[in-house]
Amino acid sequence: MSLNLTGTATGVGTGGDTLTTDLNTQFDAADMVWVGTSAALVWIMIPGIGLLYSGLSRKKHALSLLWASIMAVGVVSFQWFWWGYSLVFSHNTKGNGFIGTLQFFGFKDVLGAPSSVTSVPDILFAFFQGMFAIVTGTLMVGGACERARLLPMMIFLFLWITIVYCPIACWTWNAEGWLALLGALDYAGGGPVHICSGHGALIYALVLGKRNDPVAKAGMPKYKPHSVTSVVLGTVFLWFGWFGFNGGSAGNATIRAWYSCVNTNLAASCAALTWMFIDYFRFGRKWTTVGLCSGAISGLVGITPAAGFVPIWASVIIGIVTAIACNFAVDLKTLLRIDDGLDVYALHGVGGAVGSIMTGIFAADYVNASAGAEALAISGGWINHNYKQVGYQLAAICSVVAWTCVVTAALLMIMDRIPFLRLRLRAEEEEMGTDGAQIGEFTYEDNEMYIPEPVRSNTSAKVPRPTAIDDQINENSDSAPSSEQAGQPAEKVVV
Repeated sequence: MSLNLTGTATGVGTGGDTLTTDLNTQFDAADMVWVGTSAALVWIMIPGIGLLYSGLSRKKHALSLLWASIMAVGVVSFQWFWWGYSLVFSHNTKGNGFIGTLQFFGFKDVLGAPSSVTSVPDILFAFFQGMFAIVTGTLMVGGACERARLLPMMIFLFLWITIVYCPIACWTWNAEGWLALLGALDYAGGGPVHICSGHGALIYALVLGKRNDPVAKAGMPKYKPHSVTSVVLGTVFLWFGWFGFNGGSAGNATIRAWYSCVNTNLAASCAALTWMFIDYFRFGRKWTTVGLCSGAISGLVGITPAAGFVPIWASVIIGIVTAIACNFAVDLKTLLRIDDGLDVYALHGVGGAVGSIMTGIFAADYVNASAGAEALAISGGWINHNYKQVGYQLAAICSVVAWTCVVTAALLMIMDRIPFLRLRLRAEEEEMGTDGAQIGEFTYEDNEMYIPEPVRSNTSAKVPRPTAIDDQINENSDSAPSSEQAGQPAEKVVV
């Protein structure tokens, strides 16, 4: 029996009664398919971050960083359902665009009404934007690499997404957000995702303090990546998922979405080559794989706020400039004496700020208008003679940096004074490694293992006569003796 769908969509609340109204007719099916597919692509970025961070870390901490990426999926997904989506994308705000209301608390009424991006329904937009929140949280906890306790990390992540990320995302992306009304442009998350996560990670690293390193007592600890293969795999996942991150941020399946994908790929490619060439001349005349991957990520970060606004030729400039800035920003941790071991601040904090400024310079009204009837008009940047746009971008950068640093520091210092929420591992636990001290599992089981008897070949051999010790052991125990018990040296088998 077919439904009698003769009702009319209300456009508010749930959008209407699904038993009497076809809510899908309000939206273009292609738009919904593309945004939903993009959300799945963005999800792939989350384990990509875990692989990247794990590969850059030392072996005894490698699993904890993979763990953190999957943990972030669980914690932030629940937070987004609980009140995160409502605080960012409720259809009205409080404080003159500062924060959303609890209109959608617990996903109440999140169904078929047009979302803040009117081309897709609330339920789809909530799914898509939830992925951005998870990515931001996963990036931020990278500042705690190799020295943070995991229970406080989970609690901190929930609180940080609530009181740091959600207000900034509301300012930027909610139609009533104060930065959006001011005129700041942020296509896919230069401020809410990258500047926010980069500076959050920097403060996390600052409050935790420097990793224990008996060699680098005065300077910053510096270790070689334990698995460049994991670094490459993480970069591949991130680059691939970024097509959903930027392409889906168009909110539709128009030419603008594909334009932003081309910008994304080109900026990443130019940045990867730039970083690799810089490292070739700065460090030992080697074409480093880690440099190539770091450059690609810096380019992806730099193009994020600009991808749907700037001409394709501008993505080449953005990729090159962002790679140069981020490459030299890696040295800032030594000057600041903050042990940001995974360079989250250099890549995301600095890269996001550079990309946001470049957006103010290169944003073009005709690129934005490639979305056709679904486009919202902009005045463009310097190339449209809108010279005040860079001022708006700087205002957005400064507000995001100030809010992130102050609130993150306050939250961490309060938590660290609560005994059971102590943030950092003890010295002996850090020496053992986060994997052993906090998880009890390991990425690699490289401990030397022993077997109770020598390894014998398949060829026939004369069986030795049992000794008196063998007879005594067989009488007193059902288990086979070890080679040490039998008076023989243990034969070691490395697994």
